[in-house]
Amino acid sequence: MRLSTVILPIYRWAAQGREVWQRAEQLGFHTGYTYDHLSWRSFRDGPWYGALPTLTAAAAATERMRLGTLVTSPNFRHPVTLAKELITVDDISGGRLTLGIGAGGTGFDATALGQEAWTPRERADRFGEFLPVLDKLLTEPVADYEGEFYSAREVRNIPGCVQRPRIPFAVAATGPRGMQLTARYGQAWVTYGDPKGPAEVPVEDCPAVVSRQFDKLEIACAEIDRDPGELERVLLTGSTAERPLESLDAFVDFAGRYAEAGITEIVLHWPVADSVYAADEKVFERIATEAPAQLS
Repeated sequence: MRLSTVILPIYRWAAQGREVWQRAEQLGFHTGYTYDHLSWRSFRDGPWYGALPTLTAAAAATERMRLGTLVTSPNFRHPVTLAKELITVDDISGGRLTLGIGAGGTGFDATALGQEAWTPRERADRFGEFLPVLDKLLTEPVADYEGEFYSAREVRNIPGCVQRPRIPFAVAATGPRGMQLTARYGQAWVTYGDPKGPAEVPVEDCPAVVSRQFDKLEIACAEIDRDPGELERVLLTGSTAERPLESLDAFVDFAGRYAEAGITEIVLHWPVADSVYAADEKVFERIATEAPAQLS
C-alpha cells in the first residue's frame, strides 16, 4: 500500500510552500498531488495558486517524490496547451509527473470562462474526446486532430515526455464511459468513494462501494482484453464520513479495509487548520512514517 498526499495550492512559495513540499518528501510520501482548480469551495475567498506552476516549483525543490494533479479536467483546460505544459513539468521533475485527470464537475471552474456549466452528459462527451487527444499529443512528435470539441493542427511536442511512451494518466471515473477510458488510457484509476457524498453512505459500507466500482473497471478492462492488474487503484480520502486521521490505529484499520477492496494507493489531504481538512499534524506525521510498515 502506497501513501500519498494532496497539498492544496494555497501557500505563498517563499513563505511556506517550499517547506511544505519538502516536508512531504521527508515524510516518505510516494506522490505529492495538488488540486487543479481555479478556486475551490470553502477556499474560494482565500489564496489559491495555479497547479502546474506549483508542481514546477515543487519539482525543483524535491528530488524523489512523484508529483501530480488530482485532478485536471476539461473545464478550463485545452489539450494542446496542457500537453506542452505537462511535457515541461515532466522534464523539470526528471520524469516524476503523474497526470490525475477526470471529466470535471460543476462549480466555479465550470463557469469561470463565461460558459454555462455543462451537463453530466456534455462533460462525459468532452472528456471522451479530451483524453484521446491528450494521449496523441503526448506520444507523437507532430499531431493533428479535428474533432467535435477540440482541434490540433501540426502541433509539435518535441522532444516529448521524459517518461515513455508518455507521463502516466491516473483517471478519475465512476461511470461506465469513464471506466472505459480508464481501461484504454489509464495507468491508474482514481476514486473518492460514492459520488452521493458522506451523508448518503454509512461508514461501514464505504469500502464495499469502492469494491463494486472496481468490479465495473474489471469489466471495462475485459472488453478490450486488458489485465486490470496493470492499473494502480488510488483512493482520494476526505469525501466520506470516515475519519482515518483520528489516530494511527484508526488509519491502519481504514487502510486495511481498502486494501481488501483492491486499493493500492491512499491519498491524504495535507492538514489545513480551520478548514474541512483540519487534522492533528503530529498524528498525520505518525501515519506517514509508521503506517506503511504496518500495511506491508
